[in-house]
Amino acid sequence: MWLCPEEVLVANALWVTERANPFFVLQRRRGHGRGGGLTGLLVGTLDVVLDSSARVAPYRILHQTQDSQVYWTVACGSTRKEITKHWEWLENNLLQTLSIFDNEEDITTFVKGKIHGIIAEENKNVQPQGDEDPGKFKEAELKMRKQFGMPEGEKLVNYYSCSYWKGHVPRQGWLYLTVNHLCFYSFLLGKEVSLVVQWVDVTRLEKSATLLFPESIHVDTRDQELFFSMFLNIGETFKLMEQLANLAMRQLLDNEGFLEDKVLPRPARPHKNISALKRDLDAQAKNEYYRARFRLPRDERLDGHTSCTLWTPFNKLHIPGQMFISSNYICFASKEEDICHLIIPLREVTIVEKADSSSVLPSPLSISTKNKMTFLFANLRDRDFLVQRISDFLQKMSSKQTGDSSTGRKASVVDPASEPSKALQEASIQPTSPTSPCGGRQNSLAQEAPTAFQGLLKLFQRNAPMEDLGAKGAKEKMKEESWNIHFFEYGRGMCMYRTSGTRELVLKGIPEGLRGELWLLFSGAWNEMVTHPGYYAELVEKSTGKYSLATEEIERDLHRSMPEHPAFQNELGIAALRRVLTAYAFRNPTIGYCQAMNIVTSVLLLYGSEEEAFWLLVALCERMLPDYYNTRVVGALVDQGIFEELTRDFLPQLSEKMQNLGVIASISLSWFLTLFLSVMPFESAVVIVDCFFYEGIKVVLQVALAILDANMEQLLGCSDEGEAMTILGRYLDNVVNKQSVSPPVPHLHALLTSGDNPPEEVDIFDLLKVSYEKFSSLRAYDIEQMRFKQRLKVIQSLEDTAKRSMVRAIPGDIGFSVEELEDLYVVFKAKHLESQYWGNSRPTSVHRDPSLPYLEQYRIDASQFQELFASLTPWACGAHTPVLAGRMFRFLDRNKDSLINFKEFVTGMSRMYHGDLTDKLKVLYRLHLPPALSPEEAESALEATHYFIEDSSLEEKGISPPNYQHYLQMWAKEKEVQKDNIKDFPKMNQEQFIELCKTLYNMFSEDSMEQDLYHAIATVASLLLRIGEVGKRFSAQLGRKPRDSTSEEDQPPAFNPPHDPPQELRPPALGYPQATAGGDTQLRKVPQESQVVGKGGSGEGLGSPSQDLMSDDETKDDMSMSSYSVVSVGSLQCEDLTNHTVPVGREVCSPLATTHSGGSVDTDWSISFEQILASILTESVLVNFFEKRVDIGLKIKAQKKVERQFSTSSDHEHSGVSG
Repeated sequence: MWLCPEEVLVANALWVTERANPFFVLQRRRGHGRGGGLTGLLVGTLDVVLDSSARVAPYRILHQTQDSQVYWTVACGSTRKEITKHWEWLENNLLQTLSIFDNEEDITTFVKGKIHGIIAEENKNVQPQGDEDPGKFKEAELKMRKQFGMPEGEKLVNYYSCSYWKGHVPRQGWLYLTVNHLCFYSFLLGKEVSLVVQWVDVTRLEKSATLLFPESIHVDTRDQELFFSMFLNIGETFKLMEQLANLAMRQLLDNEGFLEDKVLPRPARPHKNISALKRDLDAQAKNEYYRARFRLPRDERLDGHTSCTLWTPFNKLHIPGQMFISSNYICFASKEEDICHLIIPLREVTIVEKADSSSVLPSPLSISTKNKMTFLFANLRDRDFLVQRISDFLQKMSSKQTGDSSTGRKASVVDPASEPSKALQEASIQPTSPTSPCGGRQNSLAQEAPTAFQGLLKLFQRNAPMEDLGAKGAKEKMKEESWNIHFFEYGRGMCMYRTSGTRELVLKGIPEGLRGELWLLFSGAWNEMVTHPGYYAELVEKSTGKYSLATEEIERDLHRSMPEHPAFQNELGIAALRRVLTAYAFRNPTIGYCQAMNIVTSVLLLYGSEEEAFWLLVALCERMLPDYYNTRVVGALVDQGIFEELTRDFLPQLSEKMQNLGVIASISLSWFLTLFLSVMPFESAVVIVDCFFYEGIKVVLQVALAILDANMEQLLGCSDEGEAMTILGRYLDNVVNKQSVSPPVPHLHALLTSGDNPPEEVDIFDLLKVSYEKFSSLRAYDIEQMRFKQRLKVIQSLEDTAKRSMVRAIPGDIGFSVEELEDLYVVFKAKHLESQYWGNSRPTSVHRDPSLPYLEQYRIDASQFQELFASLTPWACGAHTPVLAGRMFRFLDRNKDSLINFKEFVTGMSRMYHGDLTDKLKVLYRLHLPPALSPEEAESALEATHYFIEDSSLEEKGISPPNYQHYLQMWAKEKEVQKDNIKDFPKMNQEQFIELCKTLYNMFSEDSMEQDLYHAIATVASLLLRIGEVGKRFSAQLGRKPRDSTSEEDQPPAFNPPHDPPQELRPPALGYPQATAGGDTQLRKVPQESQVVGKGGSGEGLGSPSQDLMSDDETKDDMSMSSYSVVSVGSLQCEDLTNHTVPVGREVCSPLATTHSGGSVDTDWSISFEQILASILTESVLVNFFEKRVDIGLKIKAQKKVERQFSTSSDHEHSGVSG
């Protein structure tokens, strides 16, 4: 590898010079190669401990001049072959040129320039120029690939110096973190440790500190625990490991891998030790934090952040904090969490100006909005640059809005989110309620429906005056007045100052009339609704009348959505719910529809229009409750794990009891998925929803803990799960909201409260107060950390479940044990994931669909199958193995989609490993018949597959219903017992038989009984060729009589007339010689003139039919007596056989060399499976070979190491070291 020239002051320390010329020196590292001893061990240890790129390359080339004491490194190599190649290039291309120069400085300058040019040329071919990683990082990446055998597609993210604890001994080395793997390498005092772990196999990742292991990172896989410590920056390392493990879990969950962020600006001068991937990952983490903190849309990207102060007029203070800027928003967060929080959409900004600086207010910046609010920031470090960035974003936004002005919407006094036209700005003064930004494309049915403009609660609630409601009405009026005062002081709409006072008001309850508006603001749904006018109407229009599995499930659950509420006891509410759920299913087909979405959406529709409910549902499913509403409810299971962990921390005396009863798993899903709406009276649960939209999942966890705490004594006395569920159910049924002004909605769980001693009523506001008093120490950051840890556990648990389900789907007569099937599944899945890592152009990455049944999710293509076949097959055929693998793949690929699933893969493996001689011969026989033998047919099938794939993708875009009946029929057919009747097997022609013989010859090449097997198969093949000849002549004789009676004109043109002289045909015999002196077995060349086969011709010189039908014993005696057996060149049409002698077991004739030139293969010749079987049974050595048992376990272990399925550590001790 060529290196950027660097100075070396002491050239001979730790190095030995092997070659030299006037300008260059080739050196070898002491202790490498010949000898070693103590010096070599010490040098190797120093290399790992001190060098920044793990282990120093053992060879290097230095540039020198005669009078200079300074040397320059120009190349290094891990092998002598590699360094010699560089040395020869220098001698051939530079030596003569350098001898021309007179000045030594000119020589050095020329050499350095030349080496830099070579490196630039190589990098141009390897990587795009903009993403080039210079310096030592590039060197470390190349060494990582070479050390761990990684392909070019595996990118290094970063590397760190650390210690790996092997037992109680730390091994100092280097930790390499790549996109898909964690790798570690160490070489200390002759002991080499090499580890490779796939991120998808990590089940636990923690930062811990114990007496045994100082501050360390703990990595668990299914097979072992790994500890790494002594990091220079353990926080940075752990954060990066978390990100990479999270990406791997995301890949397992929904097949989304990591892609470099092309939108981020490329640094002009990248840091020498930071990769572009790490920069992208850091940016991705900051973007996720920014979006989550301020509830912004998923496509919002953070441009930058800076420290500053914000003047807050409500308390007359300058609040220190951070300003965040992106393309559509300016946000502020105070250093102390609850003091102040601010979001300013750039669409609202009218003026950005720099105010005069003073000692009291340095570098101030004033931002004014359309609703007459002004925000004053100060203490900005680079104010001019900041103003320029904001101006650029405003300019882009105004040009974009100008193009979309025709679809603008009227904004309300709540949040005048109008477009920049003057007319709309004036319209923003009108005191109207938020309306749906449907523009001119609103669906007529949805537009006519009353639910397009207001919530169902206003339509179905009798508007009684507040005075008539007594104390409840007065309380509601006081709440409204408190919020109006708050709006006056802190602002109203998206630009409102959000403070601890805002949270106190939310905890006291949001008035019915403001609930929908504040839900939209706190969740961030308002931003998406305003910036996507007409989007919901378009979805409704497109989805109307369309059918899918999601719409079927929606129809089934519509009437189960709050059936006790009058709004959903008629078609108006049901139709609105149908439109919202269907529109979301079409927006996000990955989720589609999940149970519990109907309950949550029905509540959203009570307080907002259809469009508002739709965007609230988007915020809920895609941001606030990530991964909750998918087929495996992963998000809810993750938060269930967090709830269990919090129960252990806050309620340790109850935790063990709840675990033993299994209650947490039962209750938490229903509590979290529906936000308590399905287990509490509606009036009470909606208060929790208020807090949830403001605080997030933290509130739900706090309330759940408070409920367990309130029932602790009773739960500790429970004897089973049912009793505990009854206690909790009765408690929840009696959580009441005494301040609600809405008519009470009957609760379905009220039956649980029946009994002699109904529990006391609990006020929902008291419950919330207790939850904040006892469990308010929860922080959003801590919850995210716990979510990461639980996500690893949950997804790996789901993967284990999928593996067990897959194994159970395999028929019991397959022959493999459950453990063997699970191991095969692991290597099969790993091979599939390879296509996701390094082969995005493979068909597997295109065909993967997580919504398919388990058996269809992981599939491999022909090249991947070929790799697995080569390492797992008991029929190793040397260079012929890929050919046999291709035939097996085509044989297993029954649906011709160029992919096979796990069941098909296991079926193929089982047929080679299990069954008797007859079963295995059946497989071999079929592998040499079409379609397995026909590559052309496979290629045409592949083209047809691509054609139909394109069509099916178009159908999916049209949201056509998937054919689930197809899977049911497929499974039904698979369950039917299918038995092969050998009488139904088609006969094999001469060319196919010769291919079978080739396969058998190659199969025996590495067997201990190699010579005996060659002799036996030669005997059998010779016999079968004779049988085929006899059969051909016999069928020809039977066919002569009817042919003689026909006229000459009616005879087929291929038929030879009777008066033609018979062609001479030497009996084709196939065999191999006895062992020669040199131990080589060869096919002898046969003179061309003695080998003539005519199509349709009869053979002469073969003797009578009775001579041909000799007994098997006679045939064996005849073959064993001859010293050489030959193959008819006319029969074996193989270039290797016709042109030169072929050593069997050393060289293999490729079937691609088979020609089809005129009449060289006898097409009338044929043989049946029964004849092959009967012939092989006469040779005991062949019978023993096929009935020999082979252990697949050892092959799987070897394959796992290749696929990096589990961590492998190798300790290689050098000969000079003992112990």
